[in-house]
Amino acid sequence: MTPMLSVVVPIYNVEPYIGECLESLAAQTLEDIEVILVDDGSLDGSARVAREFVARDPRFVLLDQPNQGPGPARNAGIRRARGTYLAFADSDDVVPPKAYELLVESLRESGSDFACGGVLRLREGELAVSSMHEKAFRRPARGAHIRERRSLIRDRTVWNKVYRQDFWRAHELEFPAGIYEDVPLSMRAHVLAKGVDVLPDIVYHWRKREEGESSITQRRMELPNLAERLAAIRAVRAFLSEQEPELADAFDGVVLEKDLLFLFQALEYAEDDEVGPLLELSQEWLAGLSPVALGEVASLRRLELHLLSRGLVEELRVVRRFRRDSVDGTPIVPHEIGWYGDYPYFRDRTLQIPDAVFEASDEVKLLATVHECGWTGSRFEVRGEVALHRVAREPNRLGMWLTDGERRVPLEVQRTGGQGVSVEIDPARLEEGGPSWRLHARVELCGLVLKTCFRDAEAQKVWRLSVPGWSRTSMDIAQ
Repeated sequence: MTPMLSVVVPIYNVEPYIGECLESLAAQTLEDIEVILVDDGSLDGSARVAREFVARDPRFVLLDQPNQGPGPARNAGIRRARGTYLAFADSDDVVPPKAYELLVESLRESGSDFACGGVLRLREGELAVSSMHEKAFRRPARGAHIRERRSLIRDRTVWNKVYRQDFWRAHELEFPAGIYEDVPLSMRAHVLAKGVDVLPDIVYHWRKREEGESSITQRRMELPNLAERLAAIRAVRAFLSEQEPELADAFDGVVLEKDLLFLFQALEYAEDDEVGPLLELSQEWLAGLSPVALGEVASLRRLELHLLSRGLVEELRVVRRFRRDSVDGTPIVPHEIGWYGDYPYFRDRTLQIPDAVFEASDEVKLLATVHECGWTGSRFEVRGEVALHRVAREPNRLGMWLTDGERRVPLEVQRTGGQGVSVEIDPARLEEGGPSWRLHARVELCGLVLKTCFRDAEAQKVWRLSVPGWSRTSMDIAQ
């Protein structure tokens, strides 16, 4: 009988971890699966562990091949796959029990070409957020497309997904050789799909290895590894330029945020004889980046890029240490006619770094938070905090008001020390308004004018005040 789902698992020197991975696959609540294990010429005991699973669970099969890399190993497994749906797992990772049930169920209901879900990082037995995936899976969607949902540019892995087998074969998808084979394929699939389901559920635990042979991603600072990453990036760019050119800038934005980090790290720890080749590779990386994406990077990354482009490795190392040490956020200060990052070399004229490199006006954010609210006699009091993110100065010329979208009701602000604020609301001023009011703040400081609406400190969502007859929250004004 045709299984519902085929799961392809490439194996190479993962003896300390493969058992946990295969146990997680055997324990899936979607039981109608086949698991195709492809031993890619392992030199340790990985194949022995795989054979034990094959012997005790008829849903597992094992293929053997000489070492060719994860892409060819996956392709070999796909050729053997019989399932209606297709999934991939790396043999050192863990798949949560309901992952495939959730993904397949979504596809059966939606008719989309593939479904993808959230990822956590597995480090020393503890789970943490995957910074690469987190933004892409905040909100669920059915039948989405990367063209409209640009956050899916960050979804560059194949193992947090279930694909329709007919979609895969219709587009003749195949993994390239090389160690970053999933990035080009993931972007290609996202562009070619007519619809994609996005699940906020966690469907994959991506391991950072603590023992045994380091994973490919953990060897990411090695020069050959960086060269292969660049080749994968170029392959994606070439595909996007032909198929979806409007996505190229967004893709480059992720490259600047995530991938370039590994190049910086390599230069930080490089031996003297390694610096030259790394700088040569750096110029190749920088040459292919979109001017639009380069123009949108944050000021501290702009400084790093400037130093990199000039080959100032020691200065780059200083800035990288500064970034790591700035646990509370890098400071922004007013200077002459704008706001600038107060970073190393900002006031050092010996390097002749243009002030524009440090310009950070767009990065100053106004934060407004409600901490407490309640009745004081006949008035409703709201207490909170107004602050400028990454700016040490307290905001001045502060104004606050309520709005229901049509009316605006100014409020008298009381400063309660530091960044604290308090307002009293007379319910009579809100008559015939509503049903829901938002609280807003406006500040002026050294040429900046910033506005925002207040958020609830506990719920971390926009704070709203409802009028009588439209009760929706515990912050209502009583009738």
